[in-house]
Amino acid sequence: MTYIFLAVLCSVLVSVLLKLARRQQVDVGQAIAWNYVATSLLTAWIFHPSMAILQGPGVPWVGLIGLGVLLPAIFLALATSVRHAGIVRSDAAQRLSLLISLLAAFLLFGEAINATKLAGIVLGLVALFCMVWRSGGDNTGNGKEAWLWPVVVLAGFAAIDILFKHVAQAGTPFAVSLQAMFALALVVSFAIQIGRRLRGQMRFSLRSALGGLLLGLANFGNIVFYVRAHQALPQQPALVFSAMNLGVVALGALVGTLVFREKLSRLNFAGVALAVAAIALATRA
Repeated sequence: MTYIFLAVLCSVLVSVLLKLARRQQVDVGQAIAWNYVATSLLTAWIFHPSMAILQGPGVPWVGLIGLGVLLPAIFLALATSVRHAGIVRSDAAQRLSLLISLLAAFLLFGEAINATKLAGIVLGLVALFCMVWRSGGDNTGNGKEAWLWPVVVLAGFAAIDILFKHVAQAGTPFAVSLQAMFALALVVSFAIQIGRRLRGQMRFSLRSALGGLLLGLANFGNIVFYVRAHQALPQQPALVFSAMNLGVVALGALVGTLVFREKLSRLNFAGVALAVAAIALATRA
């Protein structure tokens, strides 16, 4: 369970760093680009992937390129969601994305559905509605961004998970696919930042680079500790999956409300509670 705790901690730390970025005068776009420098180097150092596999037949390039584009794009969306909707809603929306992934698994990958998982999906949709609902007296967030960006985060992370499944079905080793998609994401994210620089929208800075490397360390930690948790508990994948997702929602809620004083309505809090219940049902073995 130590690995699960560390994975949860790193996942929430990513949201915290995104939340603090503007306060520390860190350009989020640059930080996300440098994040992929860190994750690429750490993947090569920790996993030692054999990239020669990518020269053979059957490599799922469509999925890998899709991930290379989506990863930085959704990272930017997560940063925007954290800024406008807060850590609580953003982390819960990110983890609720597994419900869409489950639905895709039933519809696209031929997995069997049961009443418990179906109930989790339905409950998750209700939870999402409760989390993004803003009453007239609710002064949190900034207009439609407070509900729009969590929805984008949910859809984006679900798309990423579906592409992960596609790549995994092709038989590409995990470390190789991880290295490939991080390298592609690095190219895409720096291309975006160079475009911004040419338009005079920003200047590269050491502060943003250092912030990005720290962000990459947390991002990679989330991944590697999650993988280690599955390796430590090979017969209990449902336990690892549910504990990870429930832990992120719970810790994100605590950090968002207690540390950053995010204000949520009773309905929003009910949505977070329903999200926990939905994840528990959807990941039940």
